[in-house]
Amino acid sequence: MGHFRLLVVGNGISAYGSYLNMVALNVFIYHVTGSALTAGLFMALRLVTNVLAGFVAGRLVSRHDRKRLMVGADLTQATALGVLLLTPDGGRVALLFALAVVTGSCSTLSQVALRSSVPEIVGAELRTRANGLLVTGRSLAMIAGFASSGVVVAQLGYATAFALDAATFVISAVILFLLPLRTRAAAGAPAGGGAPEGAGTGGRWASLTMLRAAPLLAVMIAVRSVDGLGSSSHNVALPIYSSSLDPGHPATFISQFWATWAIGNIVAQQLCGRFTGKGGLAPGERAFALGSIVMSAAFIVVFSGLPTVPAVIAALIAGMADGFTEIVYVTRLQAAPDAQRGRLFGLSASAENAGFGLGMIVSAALLEYVAPLPVVAAFHGLAIALCAGLLAVLLRRGAAPARREQERGEGPAPGRDVSTAEGRSS
Repeated sequence: MGHFRLLVVGNGISAYGSYLNMVALNVFIYHVTGSALTAGLFMALRLVTNVLAGFVAGRLVSRHDRKRLMVGADLTQATALGVLLLTPDGGRVALLFALAVVTGSCSTLSQVALRSSVPEIVGAELRTRANGLLVTGRSLAMIAGFASSGVVVAQLGYATAFALDAATFVISAVILFLLPLRTRAAAGAPAGGGAPEGAGTGGRWASLTMLRAAPLLAVMIAVRSVDGLGSSSHNVALPIYSSSLDPGHPATFISQFWATWAIGNIVAQQLCGRFTGKGGLAPGERAFALGSIVMSAAFIVVFSGLPTVPAVIAALIAGMADGFTEIVYVTRLQAAPDAQRGRLFGLSASAENAGFGLGMIVSAALLEYVAPLPVVAAFHGLAIALCAGLLAVLLRRGAAPARREQERGEGPAPGRDVSTAEGRSS
């Protein structure tokens, strides 16, 4: 795990650059053009690129060296930011839209490649712990990126912000390049479980074939897409809700919320690490469904008008559940054979980004006329309903084998997880 911890540091630095980049670029394009429509189009283009890049990234990750793809993605983003810095003011607007495509596609490619590589880097038995470290690193990077972006832009200027962004991507690329990592299964390695055989890398419809043969994976990806809707709703609603709580200091509750949420993510990583370290088991679909329900319910409670302390506690629970479900979900998809893993994560990235992008548009429109609580409750309530349905199916499927074993006078086999009828290694 020593090399992987260094990879987590590099990934966290790159993620910091991505979040700083996200804020700085959005503010910069509005500053340059003075048009809210242009700034909105820039954000929309980046989201659309994220969605489309997932399908392409899945194929690239399945066919090419993943370490080289991640290094290339970081260096491409650094180069694009360098070009922006050297471009005269008159040509920057058009270049910004090109930059939206570059950053959106490269960030998706890097994420898909890394998630697909984790079982080969650390071993299948340690992937839950490894995913927890990645979640913690990205959570801290998000808080640092969002918190420092305003200070960096205001005190040092846009040029410094973009140069800092580029430097983080270069550092990440250098760390990745120097680490001796194996990111693909060795030749002749067992295929593993978690997705059907015969649904490998070939064929235009390979991803759909995998999901038809493994419907629970399809439902989990659908849940993550709906979670994206819920996530967008509380992201859009948070500044409005915080302003209503304290019009004189609208940033206070936002800061408290995200700081507490990040702490919850870190706690989830620690708990998952202890659980897998003692039992050697990875939580499965039931844990994912329950965690998603708790997460969405906690986010709704945050906007219910509670006093500060209970609201912050709800944010802590939301962060813990959010981190836990992220770890469980990624770990579950990583149980698929290496040849199929890239396409699954590419499809997942497209679904999550599509849900988030659609939610941003719809929730922003609704919040013009409706208070934050009903909007957040509606979006997260949809996720709760879908997860409740998934949990009911899992409980039904798990009950049948248990009854048959009891009728034969047998107990469950040691270490067997009867929560689903599908074979899996997580």
